Amino acid sequence: MPASALARALRAYVRHAPGTLGKAQLVDRFLDDHLRTHPVHTTTRLLSGDTVPVTTSDVIQRFQYLFGEWEPNLSAFLRDRLRPGDTFIDVGAHRGAFSLLASHAVGPHGRVVAIEPHPQFHDDLAAAAAANRRTNIRTVRSAASDTTCVLTLYVEDPSNLGHTTAVRPRHVHATVEVPTAPLADLISRADLATTRVIKIDVEGAEAAAIRGLLPALPYLRADAELVVEITPRLLAKQGESASAVIATLREHGFHPYTLTNSYDPAAYPRTIRRPQPPIRCTTPPKDMTDLVFSRTNAARLMLAR
Repeated sequence: MPASALARALRAYVRHAPGTLGKAQLVDRFLDDHLRTHPVHTTTRLLSGDTVPVTTSDVIQRFQYLFGEWEPNLSAFLRDRLRPGDTFIDVGAHRGAFSLLASHAVGPHGRVVAIEPHPQFHDDLAAAAAANRRTNIRTVRSAASDTTCVLTLYVEDPSNLGHTTAVRPRHVHATVEVPTAPLADLISRADLATTRVIKIDVEGAEAAAIRGLLPALPYLRADAELVVEITPRLLAKQGESASAVIATLREHGFHPYTLTNSYDPAAYPRTIRRPQPPIRCTTPPKDMTDLVFSRTNAARLMLAR
């Protein structure tokens, strides 16, 4: 059997067969590397029911093709937290994986504000929302910061487009200039009043994004939570730190929790079936980590469903 036909058959098993028997091994020993080095250009259906175009040389699109989901623990957290009528703020929305998921969760009377500065990713996001008739998604083409200016974004690795960053890497594949604005200026008071979750994934710019959000915090509901990807290495390059980001949000009543996020594709089949809740963060992370900030003070943030 040709390798491409074998990959299609094994992907169908990993994606659709019940249980997890052998799936981690198939992904780890063959599928992930094959789909990376022999890219498939197709349209895939996500677990949310939406269809999106994918090219499997890119890690996010490859995982969407293989599993129908990106970052299953975060996806499960959003499904648990968001209810009809809520607002979800997606900062660094990229091509819309979480915006599409949240659009279903908040329903036709809820709202999703998808903030993405990169023009191509923004266009991909808007096209996915239109193609799937997700009329409750509003897109904003801007970077979130603490100032209004123009910023250069760098693509280091075309096989990981999600790692587009404002911190110049050693090797630059492509650049683009984008507008920036304080996050509090990009979200309306009406949206803030109904916001349940703000997700911030800005590849090293999280300290500035949080500073730009601070004026808006008093207008959030009491149960609003933040999910922030913390990247200590990139923060340090700018004279920032994970501990300072955590301390800033602590001062405003938010407790940090670690949300496990493995980029090991072999972990996905089991994680999708049994997602893990956020647990209390006791020390600032040294590696890239997703943190949930909540006014709830507990050992872990339980998932209700």
